[in-house]
Amino acid sequence: MGATGSGTGKTTISLAILSYLADMGIKVAPFKVGPDFIDPGHHTKIAGKTSINLDSWMLSKEYNTRIFNENTAGYDVAVIEGVMGLFDGFDGLSDAGSTAQMAKWLDLPVVLIVSARGKARSAAAIVKGFETFDPELKIAGVIFTKTGSLRHYDYLKKAVEQSCKTKCLGFMPKNERIVMPERHLGLVTSEEMEISREVLSLLSDMVRDHIDMEGLIKSLESFETLADKQPKIAESSVEKGPAIAVARDKAFCFYYPDNLELLKKAGARIVEFSPLNDDRLPQNIDGIYFGGGYPEVFAEKLSEKTLLLKEIKEKSMSGMPIYGECGGFMFLCNKMSGMDETQPYFMSGCFNLNVQMSKRLRSLGYREITLTKDTIIGKKGDVLRGHEFHYSSLENPDSDTANVYHVTSRAGQDISLHGYQVSNTLGSYLHIHFGSSKGCAKQFVDCCKKFKDTKK
Repeated sequence: MGATGSGTGKTTISLAILSYLADMGIKVAPFKVGPDFIDPGHHTKIAGKTSINLDSWMLSKEYNTRIFNENTAGYDVAVIEGVMGLFDGFDGLSDAGSTAQMAKWLDLPVVLIVSARGKARSAAAIVKGFETFDPELKIAGVIFTKTGSLRHYDYLKKAVEQSCKTKCLGFMPKNERIVMPERHLGLVTSEEMEISREVLSLLSDMVRDHIDMEGLIKSLESFETLADKQPKIAESSVEKGPAIAVARDKAFCFYYPDNLELLKKAGARIVEFSPLNDDRLPQNIDGIYFGGGYPEVFAEKLSEKTLLLKEIKEKSMSGMPIYGECGGFMFLCNKMSGMDETQPYFMSGCFNLNVQMSKRLRSLGYREITLTKDTIIGKKGDVLRGHEFHYSSLENPDSDTANVYHVTSRAGQDISLHGYQVSNTLGSYLHIHFGSSKGCAKQFVDCCKKFKDTKK
C-alpha cells in the first residue's frame, strides 16, 4: 500500500483490507515499511500473525528479502503498509528509504492510495504522474479515499480511465464512525485499545462493497514475485540457553519483532513479564530487555512497584545484562516525570539520570551508532542502526555515567545522543534494530550466558 502522501488514509485502508481478508479466511502476512511500532501492533491483532518491519535504511536489501520470504512462507497474501508518500525517502534525488524502493527490492506491485478530498479530474493527473514517475515500479491499481459519494468516484474513475493505464480498484467513502484515537507518539497502541469488532466489521464491509478485491488479487497473479526462497537462519538450542526477561504490557510494548526472534535464534529463552502487573521479576533469569512504550503514562503506578524496582537495581549492580531503549531506558533512570510534567516519580535508579516529559517532540530520526567501548549488544567499533522518537529529555544529561555511543544522523552529522552504561546495564533513547549488525543479538545472548555461568 503506497500513498501520494501522509494523511491519505493509507493505514485505514491497510487495516480494512486486513480485516476483509481475515473475514474471508485468507491467510495474510502483514508488514510495515519503516520504523513504526504502533501500526504493526494493530496489523497483528487483525491478521492473527505478527506484522514485521521492513526498512531499507536500518536493514540491508538481503536482510529485508530474507525476512519477507521467511514470513510469507505458507501464507496466501502479503499486505505491506508503506510509509509517507510512495517516493518519499532520504532525499529528493533518489528512492532510497522509500516505499517504492522496498517494492522494487521485493519485486512487488503497489496499490496506490489517493485522497479524493477536494479533487475531480485533477486526480487523474496525480495518478498519471505516479504511474510514469518510475518506469521500474509496478502499480497494480488505485484506490481513492475520502470520496464524497458514488457519483464522485464515478467522476474520478472516468478521468483516470481516459488518461491512465492504472486500474481503478474502488474507493473508501468518508465515514465518521471510523476514528483512530491518538496520543503524543501516534495512534493508541493495540495493547491499550483493540479496534472494536464493530469498527473492523464496518471496515471489512466497506472493502466488500466498494473495492474490487477479487480483481486486485487476480491482478497480482500477473506479476512475477521472488521465487528463490532463501533458507532460514537455524535457531540455536534453547534448552540450556540463557533466559531473558522481556517487559511486555501497556507501558512497554515497542519491540521490533525481529529483535526477539534474533535473540531466540542466538539461543535465548524469552520470558515475558509485566512491570505494571507483576511485583517481582521472573525467577531464574539471566538478562532483562526493556523495550519502549508509554511508561510516562503509567509513571505513578510503576513507581509503586517498590519490590520490583529494588530487584531490578540489585540485578543491575550484580552485573546482570540489562538493556533498555527509549521508554525502557526511562524506566531504568532515577526519576521520571509523568504526563503532568511536574510530579517526578522514582524509577529503578540503575542510571543516575532524571527524565522530564515535554509537550513537544524532542527528537526524531534515523541514527547510526558506533560503539566506543565493548557493550552487551556489540564490541567496540561495531556499527548499529536505529531510530529515535521521544517527547522527554534528561534533566542531567552530562552525568558522569559512561557514554558508549558515538551517534550520527542519517546524513552523517554528529548527534548529542548518549548510550549510557553502568556495569552490564545499557540504556539509550535509541530503538536499535538488532538486524542492523550481525553480531548484536549474539553478543547480548553471550553476555547473558556468561552471567548465567557465573551463578553456577
